[in-house]
Parts: sequence; C-alpha cells; structure tokens
Amino acid sequence: MPSGNEPQRSPLSVYPSDFDPGKARAPGGSRLAKLVGGAAAAALIATVGTWEGKSNVPYRDVVGVLTWCYGETQGNAKARYTDAECKAMLEDRLADYAGPVLKRNPELRGHDSQIVATSSLAYNIGVANYNRSSVARLFSAGRWREACDAFLKWNRAGGREIAGLTNRRRAERAICLKGL
Repeated sequence: MPSGNEPQRSPLSVYPSDFDPGKARAPGGSRLAKLVGGAAAAALIATVGTWEGKSNVPYRDVVGVLTWCYGETQGNAKARYTDAECKAMLEDRLADYAGPVLKRNPELRGHDSQIVATSSLAYNIGVANYNRSSVARLFSAGRWREACDAFLKWNRAGGREIAGLTNRRRAERAICLKGL
C-alpha cells in the first residue's frame, strides 16, 4: 500500500543529448519493453549505450575484464560483432538487469526515470551489488531522493575512483531525480 511518500509519475527529460523520448521506442515485443514499457526501454537503451560506448571488437576494460559491444562481459566473445548484433545484445541483456531491479524494488514500477537510472546502475555494477546497495535499500524505505543521491557512491573500479564512473553516476542521479 502506498505510503504517500512515493514520487508522482512524470515525463522523462534528462537523457543523452541524441535521445528524443518522443520519437524513440523499443520494439513493443521485446522482453525489455514488456518489463518496463516502450518509452523506458528506449531511454534505458540510449542511456546505457551512451555511457558504455560500443566496441565491435572485444577489448580489456580498465580493470582487465574482456568486454565487447556495449559493455557485454557474459559468454564467449567472438572476433567481431556487427552493429545490429551489438544493439540486439544490449536490449536483450538490459532485460536481465531491469527484471531483478524491479523484483528488488517493485515500488519503482511505473516510475520510468527511476527504472532507467537503477537499471543502468545495475547493468554497470551487477545485480548482486545493486540488491545489497544503499540505493536499493533507500528506495524500499521510501527515501527516494536519498536513494538517487546514493548513486554517487558507485564511482570506483579496481579500488580507485574512475572519472568516467563519477560522470556516469552524476548523469544517472539526474535521471533518477526527475519527477521527485
């Protein structure tokens, strides 16, 4: 039962500069769109795609993990991926993160900005880390603004602060705060 502390639903508006939520829609039949809705799915794809960047050829990330396409690390990498393969892989994998986020924090359902921000965070830090994070706990406690602020704590990799992660967390926090 809602406590009255939940934020009101609102339009999305803080996304990468090349994303137009009025025009972009994820395919309606995709797992991701079925989980979070078409507009949130499109925004999540644009957000994660922007921050992860794309490499059609596998490479080692800043902490040495073999990575390809849009930050993919699961499975066996092949020598080269097409743009279409990378996009399809991203959309499919994002459902693997959005689903557990909504299971951990069902109160986020229907709040597109917060779903986009938390799913992007979970994609980057992993579901297990998200599930035990202060972000998840604060959303559960109804402390939504504090949950959004807690994104800023997740800016380290390999034990050191990474400027790109600091920038990403600031952007995710801005998305998270939309409509609160």
